[in-house]
Amino acid sequence: MLEADVSSPMVPYGADQTIFVVVDRLDRATEIRIERSDIEVTIDELVAGCFHDPVQVISFNTLEHWMKDISTEIAGEIQARCDIDGVTLPDYLSDFVESHS
Repeated sequence: MLEADVSSPMVPYGADQTIFVVVDRLDRATEIRIERSDIEVTIDELVAGCFHDPVQVISFNTLEHWMKDISTEIAGEIQARCDIDGVTLPDYLSDFVESHS
């Protein structure tokens, strides 16, 4: 599991759960945040092209009150999976992976 190194008072109280938020750019002026509770689902959806233009992935824990930008770790994992599978990095992820590598 990824560890936190940043504390934030803005993380809500609640059950012990790590949430993953993908910041997806729809156009130059519009970004949306899509929440997932499973890191594998988050990575699978990124690889499957479920996001328009992902720009950042953030994790936070509701009990421990931490948050962390995990974009670099996710970009590395996506590249590693493509390398292992012997496939080319999809075009829709190239900007994300390049900007976080």
